[in-house]
Amino acid sequence: MPRVNQTQVKPEIGLSFANGLRSLLRQDPDIIMVGEIRDRETAGLAVNASLTGHLVLSTIHTNSAAGAIPRLIDMGVEPFLITATVKTIIAQRLVRRLTSNKEKYFLSPAEIKNLAKIVDLDRMLGMLKDEKLVGAKDTWEKIPFYKAVKSAEFEDGYSNRIGMHEVLKVTSTIKDMIIAGKSQDDIEIQAKKEGMMTMLEDGVYQAVLGVTTLEEVFRVVSE
Repeated sequence: MPRVNQTQVKPEIGLSFANGLRSLLRQDPDIIMVGEIRDRETAGLAVNASLTGHLVLSTIHTNSAAGAIPRLIDMGVEPFLITATVKTIIAQRLVRRLTSNKEKYFLSPAEIKNLAKIVDLDRMLGMLKDEKLVGAKDTWEKIPFYKAVKSAEFEDGYSNRIGMHEVLKVTSTIKDMIIAGKSQDDIEIQAKKEGMMTMLEDGVYQAVLGVTTLEEVFRVVSE
């Protein structure tokens, strides 16, 4: 790939993420991609690189998008630095994708009631109607879901994988919450008010589209 330089970290010879990033900053890059922020030193260097005007992309291990904020704080990044540098947080998990050979079914009232315990179904239905993916008068009883159908080619009824995502934009309100030391849950609630779809909601959304199954969504989210 032209105009892209990649360096493989090798801690046994002293080339860690932190040392590699420190060296990279001397080369005046336009965009920096750090494979993973896993310690205080790397986090600090990534933040400083962002403060000097570089676009920094990286990964961090958390269970949700909002979870990245307390994780960075645990690594020693001050809240005011997070609000100054972090623009967007994307969480992702992979689910198996259904083949074209799948079976349509509808949720029973009991299944809808159980689903409503973990997903805001009114909010989800509103999203689906806004995007005209279901009818204006449809209810959950009338919305089809799909099951995997085994075949000679695909033993489990799935082929390949697709991502479930949640995208948290660090807005001015969320910046104020970070500075005020609000909890991860509070930040997630605010992000949802501002339009963020949670990973579970995205999974249900894709199950409605027939991309995957509810069973697969629940399996992955619970891991």
